[in-house]
Amino acid sequence: MRSIWNGAIAFGLVNVPVKIHVATMDHDIGLHQVHDADGGRIHYHRRCEECGQVVDYEHIVKAYYDGERTVVLTAEDLASLTVEPGREIEVVQFVPGEQLDPLRFGRSYYLEPASKSTRGYVLLRRTLEETDRTAIVKFSLRQKSRLGALRVRGNVMTLQSLFWDDEVREADFPALEETVRISPGELEMSAALVESFSSDFSPGDFTDEYREQLNMLIRAKLEKAEAMDTGETFGEAVGEEEDRVLELLEALRRSVMESRAAKNAGARSPSAGTAKTGAPGTSIAGAVRHKKGA
Repeated sequence: MRSIWNGAIAFGLVNVPVKIHVATMDHDIGLHQVHDADGGRIHYHRRCEECGQVVDYEHIVKAYYDGERTVVLTAEDLASLTVEPGREIEVVQFVPGEQLDPLRFGRSYYLEPASKSTRGYVLLRRTLEETDRTAIVKFSLRQKSRLGALRVRGNVMTLQSLFWDDEVREADFPALEETVRISPGELEMSAALVESFSSDFSPGDFTDEYREQLNMLIRAKLEKAEAMDTGETFGEAVGEEEDRVLELLEALRRSVMESRAAKNAGARSPSAGTAKTGAPGTSIAGAVRHKKGA
């Protein structure tokens, strides 16, 4: 697992060097667009709609379009901004975890200790565990300022990006304002239905049926020699961004059947350490420089 970011968590007066690793991965099958007649790969060119020329990456810059005018932003313009990408994950608040709406969660990352001594890492991890709090942090990743939540999962700290407040849309649906009367009998029957489906959540019980059937279809076509020899065509595209299929196979979509996961009788219990960490006489409260929330 290769890290995508090296820096440190600024925990009051404590500095904890860490590396960021992406915690999840997409297992979707990469499909390409090809010419149906000969299997040749379809490519898209970066063509300027003003002059019609194909433009190399070295001549492409960022810009903002307001509907009428285009404002070009050069690398020098972006470098002049006062908020620059840094190498610090700044802890700004400690909040109860239940106050975080899951709707606000974005990408998840693992934080790996990046120092020969893991004392600072374990100190912060144990602090989060024993105080039952989540750290709200600010950090920069891929040239963007981000808000995040620092939490513990097993024996590793995780960082989840959070959407900014103005990025979360409100559910403004007129139908929600209608008054609907639900009878006690309907509630009782609905509760009975919920009880019949109740179980402990086990992620391993669920599989991507569409992906499995797509794999079976591809293997079947290969075994039946229903494949074109296009090695040279695809070889030229090595290193280029893969094209995504815009249309799904309707026949496969219809063939996906609903399935229900088998009930899991045993409940999983996360392991969490209870021993305290830190040098004798060291007070966590004394090491923390209180900061007001941004």
